[in-house]
Amino acid sequence: MSIDLHTHSTASDGTLSPTELVKLAKDSGLDAIAITDHDTFQGVPEALEAGKEFGIEVIPGCELSLESPEGAGWMHVVALWIPEEPEELKAAFDWVIEGRANRNHEIVDKLRSLGINITYENIAARAKGTIGRPHFAQELVSLGVVSSINEAFKVWIGDNGRAYIPKRKLMPKQAMDILNNIGATSILAHPFALGLNLPKTEELVRGLMDDGLDGMEVYYSEHDEAATKAFKEMAEKLGLLISGGSDFHGTVKPKISLGKGKGGLHVPTELLEKMKEDRRAKGLPV
Repeated sequence: MSIDLHTHSTASDGTLSPTELVKLAKDSGLDAIAITDHDTFQGVPEALEAGKEFGIEVIPGCELSLESPEGAGWMHVVALWIPEEPEELKAAFDWVIEGRANRNHEIVDKLRSLGINITYENIAARAKGTIGRPHFAQELVSLGVVSSINEAFKVWIGDNGRAYIPKRKLMPKQAMDILNNIGATSILAHPFALGLNLPKTEELVRGLMDDGLDGMEVYYSEHDEAATKAFKEMAEKLGLLISGGSDFHGTVKPKISLGKGKGGLHVPTELLEKMKEDRRAKGLPV
């Protein structure tokens, strides 16, 4: 029995609607799924309704992008069990989205300055929710500038791409305070993406724990056996909840399957039960 606690829908940069995502989870034999779109919870109500329709447990969530310490790579936190009207989180996301909108225009301008005839209107037409870099990648493929999504990121819009523009992010303590205030369970996503050695990763994680971090994503599509073992040992040593998910996006990440990652991912259902026990002990709803 397995679950997937890190997935994306068309509410951010996935290619399946929340309903389609939940149906796929049911068809894939998963016991539960968390919808965790980037910097938005717009797709959560639809996903919860779909969960009732298809008879599968849906955990309302989102994924926050945080400012990373100097020398570290991406730092994301998955928030699970966000409440129905998290006003404090909404205000933070509004600030992030405002910055992202400005960034999207800046990326368009940068690409055009590099000789690519791309328009913001065509990119916006591809997005059903928040506009993200995968929509730029899709447009670059459509224009024939690149032959694949991966090439679009590698050459043009990825972190080392020619048209990369950094996005506005929340500070770690700011984000953790918000998640603590709204009663969400906070999980450090894909710790491998920090790009740090294990001692430095543990140092960073301890700092996040001081701000209220609840758990760590141990099981992840890009974690090999050695990384999974190392992060599991770290989480157990620090007394963190253990989580996992595929980071499924649909066709923009074609090698990542829901619940299975690149084929070998398995996130045990009992991890979800341990999270629920932790929440009950803190007097939080599940």
